[in-house]
Amino acid sequence: MAYLTIDFFHDVVCCWCFNISSRLRDLAVEFDLDIRHHTFVLQASRAEMASRWGTPEQARETILGHWDVCRQVSDRPELVDIGAMRAAPFDYPHGLTAAVGCKAAERIGGQAAHWDMFDRLQSAHLTDARNIADPGVVLDAARALGFNTAQFTDLLNDTATVQSVETDRQRARSLQVQSVPTLIIRETGARLVNGPREDLAAQIRAARRLVV
Repeated sequence: MAYLTIDFFHDVVCCWCFNISSRLRDLAVEFDLDIRHHTFVLQASRAEMASRWGTPEQARETILGHWDVCRQVSDRPELVDIGAMRAAPFDYPHGLTAAVGCKAAERIGGQAAHWDMFDRLQSAHLTDARNIADPGVVLDAARALGFNTAQFTDLLNDTATVQSVETDRQRARSLQVQSVPTLIIRETGARLVNGPREDLAAQIRAARRLVV
């Protein structure tokens, strides 16, 4: 059976990435896939949030409208708490701090650690309505995953970790990635169309036949 590598470009604040991450975990086991994680931060600051969405209130309502659509097709809709995020006492967060947290985890434990941190921060964001633009929330996630706090803090503040987020963004641009989630099969260049698990499985089977 052909072995495939999938480049997964994602942003922690993206509800659609939440839907696909759990499906990919199952598919990676079923098809022995090598999932390579790349951060792709759509808005990296409050200023970029304002430029894209307008006022904080406009941003929250527009993005939560996207959450509602995403929740309707989620395998785990109970984990997407729209009401809690609507009532949260902070502006809707940008994704940079969380992305740096994912790359810090990757520097400690490779791709598996990146994925675990990504999922943990998505849970903090979508389920617990926590402010993942706050480094303290990212550190809480690191502690929950068992990372050494001092080591993780050093890496979170290391300019090389921040640069690795920009390197991912440059890689995305070179591949003409413009949205998240984007899933690219490295062996064929094909991009998986986001959808239910079985639709994704069918696309993977087709790709495997092409590279045998």
